[in-house]
Amino acid sequence: MQTGTVLIVDDNKSVLTSLELLLEDEFERVETASNPNSILSVLDTMPVDLVILDMNFSAGVNTGNEGLFWLRRIQEIAPELPVIMLTAYGDVELAVKALKSGAVDFILKPWDNEVLLEKIHAALQAVEREKVKQKTDRNRPDRPAEPAMIIGHSAVMMKLIKVVTKVAKTDANILITGENGTGKEMLAREIHRLSLRSRREMINVDMGAVSESLFESELFGHEKGAFTDARESRPGKFEAASGSTLFLDEIGNLPVGLQAKLLAALQNREVTRLGSNRKIPIDIRLIAATNRDLPELVKQSLFREDLYYRINTIQIEIPPLRNRREDIPLFIDYFLKKYTALYNQPGLTIHPQAAAKLERYNWPGNIRELQHTIEKAVILAEKNVIRAADLFIRPGKSVSFSDTPNLGEVERKTIEAAITQNDGNLTAAAEQLGVSRQTLYNKLKRFNL
Repeated sequence: MQTGTVLIVDDNKSVLTSLELLLEDEFERVETASNPNSILSVLDTMPVDLVILDMNFSAGVNTGNEGLFWLRRIQEIAPELPVIMLTAYGDVELAVKALKSGAVDFILKPWDNEVLLEKIHAALQAVEREKVKQKTDRNRPDRPAEPAMIIGHSAVMMKLIKVVTKVAKTDANILITGENGTGKEMLAREIHRLSLRSRREMINVDMGAVSESLFESELFGHEKGAFTDARESRPGKFEAASGSTLFLDEIGNLPVGLQAKLLAALQNREVTRLGSNRKIPIDIRLIAATNRDLPELVKQSLFREDLYYRINTIQIEIPPLRNRREDIPLFIDYFLKKYTALYNQPGLTIHPQAAAKLERYNWPGNIRELQHTIEKAVILAEKNVIRAADLFIRPGKSVSFSDTPNLGEVERKTIEAAITQNDGNLTAAAEQLGVSRQTLYNKLKRFNL
C-alpha cells in the first residue's frame, strides 16, 4: 500500500466510486469531491500527496478551462503537489495544454486501471526523487551547478523558454525540431537540467550514426556471446538512461525497419538484451530531435505515424538564428569571452564594423556556424581587435531559404554549401556541420549527393 492521501475531484459520482474502489488498496486515505470548490478546504485541512482532477465540471462544457483554473489554484497553494488530469473527450491537445500548465500527466476516460496506477506511481516517485535531490543539494553546497543554456532575449525565445520551464518538470516525451546548428542538443540538456531527473547524466544517442547491424546492441544491450566479439555483457543506452533522460538526436534518420523496435521499447517500457530472454524494465524520460519534416516523412511512409505520436507529446521548434537577429550580439559576446579565455587572448575585442558584419550575415549554419566563425577569428587574430576582414564568412554563398519547401531541402543545401566551402573535404565539412563523418555519409547517401 502507498502511504499518504489521494484527492479525487470529479462531478461524476460513478467515476468517484470507481476510482475510490481502485485506489483504496493503494493509499492509506482516499478523499473524493464532486464539487471543485471543495479542493481548497481539503488542502487546508489535511496533507494530500496527489490530486486526480477532472477537466470539466459543467454539463455540456468540454473546453477544459474549469480544470485548468483549478489546476492553477492548486499550484498557488501547493506548487509541489502532483496533479493528474482526467478528460472524457479524448482531446489530446487539451491534455497537452494541461501538461504545459503544470499537470504531471493526464489520462483519458474510460481509463485503463493498470495505466492509471502506473501514472500515479510514476508521479509519486518523481516527487520523492525531487525531495532526495533537494536534501542532497542542501548537504552538498559546494556541488557545481550545471550551466544554463544561453537562450537569448528575443520574444520568440522568451516564449520558448516559458514552455520549457513548464514541461521540464514533467516526464512528457518532447520532440525538438529546427535546422542544423540551432542548439537542439543544448535545449535538450537545458530541459534535463530543469527536470526532476537532473541528478543523473542525460544519455545521448546520435540515431544517424547508429548502423542497422548495431542498433539493438547499442540501444538494448547484449549478453556475453550474443554475437562475434561480444566478450562481455553490456547494458544498452535505454538501461543506462533508466532513471534519467534519453536523448535521441536525428531521429528522423532512423530507417523504417528499426522504428518498430524503438516503438515497442517505448510502449512497453522494457527492453530485452541480445542473447537473452529476460525483459528489463526501464524508466526513462524521452527527448528526441530532428531537422527533418516528420509529418511529411509520415505521408511518404518513411516514418511510422504511431512512433511520431509516441515521441511528440510536446513539440518545441527552435527558430533559426536569422529569424531572431536581436540575439546575435549576445552570442557574439558569449563566444568571444569563451574563446579569448580558452586561447589566452586577454583584451581581444571586436570592432563595431566586424560585429555589424556578423549581425547582417544570414547564418545558414545558425549558432554553430557563428561559434566556429568567432573561434577562428580569435585564433587567427594578429592584433588586439577583430576586424571585419578577419571574419571568414561568405555572404555571397549563403544558403537561400526564401523559397525552401521543407527542412529536408534546407538540410541538403546546407550540406552542399559545407562541402563546397571545404573544397570537397568531407572530414572538414562534417566538422563544420557539427556531425560525425559517418552521419555525413548517411546524409549524402539519403540525398544522393
